[in-house]
Amino acid sequence: MDCTSTLIPYHKTAAFSSIVLDYIDGSPKLADFAGFPPTEAGLQKAILARQKFPTNRQLLVDELKKQYSGVPTISKVEQNIEALLSPDTFTVTTAHQNNIFTGPLYFIYKILHVIKLAGHLNSSFTGYKFVPVYYIGSEDADLDELNHIYLDGNKLSWNTSQKGAVGRMKIDKDFIKLIDAIDGQLGVMPHGRQTMDLIRQCYRMGEEVQTATFRIVNALFAEYGLVVLLPDNARLKQQMQHVFEDDLLKQTASGIVAETSGKLGELYKVQAHPRDINLFYLKDNLRERIELRDSNYEVLHSTIKFSPDTLLKELTEHPERFSPNVILRGLYQETILPNIAFIGGGGEVGYWLELKKLFEHYNTPYPVLVLRNSFLIIEKKWQDKINKLGFTPEEIFLPGQEIINLFVSRETDKQLELNGTLLATEQLYETIKKQASSIDVTLEKHVESLKTSSIQRLRELEKKMLRAEKRKFEDQKQRIDSIKNKLFPGTGLQERYDNLFYYYAKWGPSIIHKLAEHSLALEQKFSVLSFSE
Repeated sequence: MDCTSTLIPYHKTAAFSSIVLDYIDGSPKLADFAGFPPTEAGLQKAILARQKFPTNRQLLVDELKKQYSGVPTISKVEQNIEALLSPDTFTVTTAHQNNIFTGPLYFIYKILHVIKLAGHLNSSFTGYKFVPVYYIGSEDADLDELNHIYLDGNKLSWNTSQKGAVGRMKIDKDFIKLIDAIDGQLGVMPHGRQTMDLIRQCYRMGEEVQTATFRIVNALFAEYGLVVLLPDNARLKQQMQHVFEDDLLKQTASGIVAETSGKLGELYKVQAHPRDINLFYLKDNLRERIELRDSNYEVLHSTIKFSPDTLLKELTEHPERFSPNVILRGLYQETILPNIAFIGGGGEVGYWLELKKLFEHYNTPYPVLVLRNSFLIIEKKWQDKINKLGFTPEEIFLPGQEIINLFVSRETDKQLELNGTLLATEQLYETIKKQASSIDVTLEKHVESLKTSSIQRLRELEKKMLRAEKRKFEDQKQRIDSIKNKLFPGTGLQERYDNLFYYYAKWGPSIIHKLAEHSLALEQKFSVLSFSE
C-alpha cells in the first residue's frame, strides 16, 4: 500500500473560517491577538520566553511516571519523560477530549502533527530537545459529542446514563456491546482481528474512559515517543491555585478576555465567551459550573453551596475538584508544561487568539499557535472514479453543482454560454438608447429597463440550456454525487466525520505510518492523500 500527496492552499478548500485564513497568512489585523508567528524564528523566540518561566519539571515528571505505571510503553517514551527534567527540553502540545475510539480523524491528525513538528525542531535546533505531548481533555462533560463514531457511514453510539466528566465515566456493559457491534463491522476486514484486539485491550470493563484513551493513544503512537498527559490531577492543579482563587474571588479572567473578545468580535465571529467564573466543580459523577449568588457560591444543578471561606478551603484541600473551562484550560496547560507550541484546529486557534492578554496578566508564556494538519484520504476505487471524470484534487473541493457544471461544460459539444450574444445585446440596447434619447431624453430610462429585462431573460435561457444539457449526463452526475458523498460526508470534511479504525482495519498500522510520513511541520497546506492498494 502506497500513497501520493497533493498539497492545496487552505483557502481553496472553502472549509476554513476567515480568522483562520487570516492567521496563517499573517494578517496585520491579528497582530494584537497573536503571539510569535508559526515559523522557526517565532519558535526560537518562544524558547527564549519559556526559559524565563519557572516550570515545575520535577513534579511533572513524577506525575507522568505515576500515570504510566499501569500502562505498557517503550523506552523512547520513558526517555522523553525523563528528558523533561532538563531545562533545555521543551514540549510541543496538542489537546483533545477523550472521544471514544479516538472519534473523528482529526483527533489523529493533531497528534501526528505534534510528533512531526517536534521531530522537525529536534533536527533544526541544536542544543535543545523537543517532546511531543497529547494533553487529554478528559474533564469535558459533553457526552453527546464524544459518545459516537462513524464507520463507513454508519453511526455507532454509546448510550449510558452516567453523568459528569466523560473521562471519569466507567466502561460498562453497553460499552462492551458497542465494541461487539464494531467487531461485527470491522472484524471481517484484512486487519480486522488486529484492530479489535487493540480496542479490547484498551477498553476494559470497569475502567475509566480517560484510562482507555490513555492506553489506545499510547498503543498507537508510543513508537514515535509521544507522551500522553492526563491533567485531571490534584498535584498538577495545585500549581493553578492562585489563578483559580483569583477567578473565584475577583473574576479577573472574565474582564480581561471579555475586552479582548470584544475587539476581536469587531473583525470576526468569536469562538469562546468568558463567564464571570470560569471553573466547574468536579466530583464523582458531577461537573457543573460554579456561580456566585448573594455572596455565596453555588454549584448548578446540585445542592452544593459554599461560603467564600469554605470554598477556598475546598480549593486548598481538593484542587482536583476544580475544573477549568475553555478560558482557563490553556493557561493551566501552559503552566504545567514547558511548552513552546500548541497545535489546534480552526476553532481552537480562534479562541486561543482571545487569550493572549490573559497570559500576559499571569506572566505565563503564550505558545506559538499552529493550525493542525488536514488530510483527505482517497481510497484507490474512489481515485479511479475521479480520474475517469478528469478532475484535479482541487476541483473535488468545489460544491457538487459546480463540479457537475464544470464537467458538462468540458464534455459537451454544444455552446452553452451566451457571452457573445449577451455582449451584442448590450451593445444593441446602447445604440437604441442613444437613438431614443436623441428624440426624447425621458426614453433613456425606459430603454435601460428593457435592456435589463432582456439580459435577465437571456441569462435564464442560459441556465435552462445548461440544465437541459446536464440531463444528458445523468450517469456522470450520479457518479459525481457518490464521490462527494463519500469524500465529504454530511457535506463537511471527511476528517470531521470518519473514524481511524475503518482504515486501520483495512490497512493496519501502515495507515498511521503513511499519515506520519506525509504530515507537515510548519508548512500550512491541506493534504490530499491518494492511496493505491
